[in-house]
Amino acid sequence: MNDEKFEKYLEGRYSNQVNWYDRKSARNKKFYCIFQWSVIVLSATLPVLVVSLSNDYKWISAILAVILAIGTAGLKTFKFQENWINYRTRAETLKKEKYFYDAGIDDYSDPSGANALFVERVEVLISREHSLWITVHQPKDKKESEQSRGVL
Repeated sequence: MNDEKFEKYLEGRYSNQVNWYDRKSARNKKFYCIFQWSVIVLSATLPVLVVSLSNDYKWISAILAVILAIGTAGLKTFKFQENWINYRTRAETLKKEKYFYDAGIDDYSDPSGANALFVERVEVLISREHSLWITVHQPKDKKESEQSRGVL
């Protein structure tokens, strides 16, 4: 791979992927923190409200209980924490690969094949992340069925 094609790859594919993982990581962290703190606050205040509110205002407790249930289900369903950690790990792994390339260490000590090796490793990392995402987001019953058949 010549230097011109490699620079094009860095500016296009590599940079776009690192930025995408950074953005997705930050977004999932934000949603995770919002949902998690909401669940914590509602869980702590709901019992107090149930005991202290008069019968005329019990509907407030019921509404808050529904919101708590939705928040708890949202945390489990949308897997914000798992996504945040996976995307952050992938972004940092891709950045590390570039640091190794720039420093010429590890398998990058031979400059003649460093560009091609870098592209190959980056593509493997991206491909692996896609497989991991499918595994994390696949319904549990489908995972168990495929594991028993040896698919995963």
